[in-house]
Amino acid sequence: MRDGIKNELVNAIDFPKEVLLNLPKVTLIGKNHITIENHKGIIEYIPERIRVNTTIGVIRILGKKMIVNSIMTEVITISGEITNIEILV
Repeated sequence: MRDGIKNELVNAIDFPKEVLLNLPKVTLIGKNHITIENHKGIIEYIPERIRVNTTIGVIRILGKKMIVNSIMTEVITISGEITNIEILV
């Protein structure tokens, strides 16, 4: 199915895009907690940089004293002093 048709179908159904199109959903709470849904795994993990693979590219989180609180099939939660979030396509 073409992307345009997929998007029209998603809009017509009124269902969250991240679910139907398997897009990542990034939720930042303050500057100390981030949740990433629909991920494809962790690529790199050091306290200053965490890279997470997704269907749209790599999400790179920069900061200090970051830790992965939990990693499940669909959701990763990270806490620490988050200074920057980038999507590398």
